[in-house]
Amino acid sequence: MAAEINGSSPGTLQSICYERGSLRLLDQTRLPLETVYLDIKDSSDGWTAIRDMVVRGAPAIAIAAALSLAIEVFNLDFSGTPEDAASYLAKKLEYLVSSRPTAVNLSDAAEKLRSLVLKIAETANEAQTVFQAYVDAAETMLVDDVAANKAIGFHGASHLGSHLENMQKISVLTHCNTGSLATAGYGTALGVIRALQTEGWLEKAFCTETRPFNQGSRLTAFELVHDQIPATLIADSAVAALMKAGVVNAVVVGADRIAANGDTANKIGTYSVALSAYHHGIQFYVAAPITSIDLSISSGDQIVIEERSEKELLHSDGGRGKQVAASGISVWNPAFDVTPARLITAIFTEKGVIRKSSEDAFDIKGFIESAK
Repeated sequence: MAAEINGSSPGTLQSICYERGSLRLLDQTRLPLETVYLDIKDSSDGWTAIRDMVVRGAPAIAIAAALSLAIEVFNLDFSGTPEDAASYLAKKLEYLVSSRPTAVNLSDAAEKLRSLVLKIAETANEAQTVFQAYVDAAETMLVDDVAANKAIGFHGASHLGSHLENMQKISVLTHCNTGSLATAGYGTALGVIRALQTEGWLEKAFCTETRPFNQGSRLTAFELVHDQIPATLIADSAVAALMKAGVVNAVVVGADRIAANGDTANKIGTYSVALSAYHHGIQFYVAAPITSIDLSISSGDQIVIEERSEKELLHSDGGRGKQVAASGISVWNPAFDVTPARLITAIFTEKGVIRKSSEDAFDIKGFIESAK
């Protein structure tokens, strides 16, 4: 496995730097003013990094979790049976899933890895064979995520480019961070923006600040400036006014979980952006890998929404700075909201574009089956 897999080209930002036996995660809580990488030694370090949002973004969370356990077992002195090894891994994966519950990518990756090691254990002669199979699979997930992101970017940009009509270029608004910092590399929604820029179709990207943790102002703006993509930062509350001004042609956001009907959970504030886009007649797209789709739930009503610390609202700098709100005020701080399928124009995936089967829903199961 090559060291520090790069998502696109030399100089691209990387949130996950991995080579066998070593894992470093970019501490995104310290961006954009400091670039600091933390050494991850085991699954406990991985769990803490995910929970504390050192690493965030649904694809990146899943990969960081898987690789933190890969580092642990790579350096583990284990004397049990293959079945013991599989049980050890299964328990650790269950523990890692508890770090953040809303993003389906983490639980999906954990289930795939758990099934793999249980199957390997049935025929393995020693525990090390099970651990090696796990490490190989976790590394493959890292490589596959980069390829998937680039495919999402291609399909999304191609779709938007085909709808340019009389416009020579397109301006796109995005919410939260969905780029190299939220994935293994390149990005999902921000990957679409990168692909539009590469094709010469992008006029400008607009990114929201994404309160209260400011992923947009701290991270997305950081990536856009780093890649020299023409971009403007706006306050979350300025979205409707910007759309009314007629300078936004499309919205592209990521997803932490997509229900079978197309209802999509994403960073808090996405629903408001979708409602504003609908009111102003602006196309609203979701960009996400197939692993973000959860066919076990029929609608967004079944998605568990994580609630974050009240400090993120009571204090500046996403809860890390001085107090800015009145003492004694109660706080409701959901990390995500659910955008209903009826507000979503289409979904960009690595397998292609999922279009509406009716005015209010998508036939996502049918799309996945036909794409196999």
